[in-house]
Amino acid sequence: MTTAGLSITETYTPLKAFPLNKFVAYPTKQSLPAVWMRSGTSKGLFIHRKDLPESLDGVGGATSTTSKVAVVAKSNRPGIDVDYTFVQVAPDQAKIDTTGNCGNIASGVGPFSVDEGLVRAKIGQTEIDVRIFNTNTGQIIVETIQLSPDGTCKEHGTCQIPGVAGTSSPIKVAFLNPEGIQTRKVGKLQVQVSLVDAANPFVLVDSHSLKLNGHCTWPDPTDEDFVSVAEDIRRQGAVRFGLATDVESASVVQGTPKIAFLSPPTDESSDLDVLAFTMGRLHTSLQLTGAVCIGVAMTMYGTVAWRLASGGVANKPPKHGMEVEGNKIASAIPMGIRHPAGVIQAEAVLDLARDGTIQVKQVAVIRTARRLFEGNVFFKA
Repeated sequence: MTTAGLSITETYTPLKAFPLNKFVAYPTKQSLPAVWMRSGTSKGLFIHRKDLPESLDGVGGATSTTSKVAVVAKSNRPGIDVDYTFVQVAPDQAKIDTTGNCGNIASGVGPFSVDEGLVRAKIGQTEIDVRIFNTNTGQIIVETIQLSPDGTCKEHGTCQIPGVAGTSSPIKVAFLNPEGIQTRKVGKLQVQVSLVDAANPFVLVDSHSLKLNGHCTWPDPTDEDFVSVAEDIRRQGAVRFGLATDVESASVVQGTPKIAFLSPPTDESSDLDVLAFTMGRLHTSLQLTGAVCIGVAMTMYGTVAWRLASGGVANKPPKHGMEVEGNKIASAIPMGIRHPAGVIQAEAVLDLARDGTIQVKQVAVIRTARRLFEGNVFFKA
């Protein structure tokens, strides 16, 4: 065919050129029920374990704090209401990490379990304790939740937490016996770093020890050299923890251990200042497990956290609560931990056994959570 000087050749392929018994295979679309929740300062997808497929794509977010999944199921363990598995989805690659726990996401497990009928309140009950087993770490968490008259989780309230706009109903998240969840040990690396495993393993660094020649402003999260050094310290900490055989293998798993830089308090509203990292990036606030771990460390004589919070004064009145063989003799006073978004309060209770040994019985913090939407997640089969 010729039009205005242009020659166009039209070619048609006979239908018989395409065998009728051959078809292009396209992925079939399936769905599963899910709930998207804001839990503490994180956001994540909450799904029932019974609905979990072999693979699930497309549920990651733009940052590590919004790329999280909580898998929840009714528990068969004695004294436990639900089992919870945390999945950290890498925001920039096709990887997941299940080596640790996320305390902020965990704070939504109790409300999710109540609203989904996995845990049922009695008629007229205004408050309920939900006992949770975290399968990643073996940690037991008890969440105290306020209830609405219809028995669902009460979301409206006057509690405000740093990093979250507005107010909600408080959720008390208590980590029971949080010490040594993954490594079963506590150690120190020189006098600059303490390795503490409570709720999650953390490398706690005295930020003053980083004030080197030419880098007197460290820790500065905008300094690429500092970010690189922070990762190097974290990898070395992983080896010292026994979580990796060498620094090369430690680089593969960025989620465990975590790292935080500690400084003396800048004012009387806190006992300690902290700058934490998550998945190689600066955390905009502080992991809830970080608050638990640092809260434990602040009660332990000689750790970086204890030294900076107490000013090195051994006889400074402690803020932790105290029990003797389960009998309370002193109540806990909240310990303020300042992070980039504000101050989080942690309450630690120690228990003195008959043989004189002291263990951290629990560390509690206050969080809030609410449903953002519910529906179906579509994925490729």
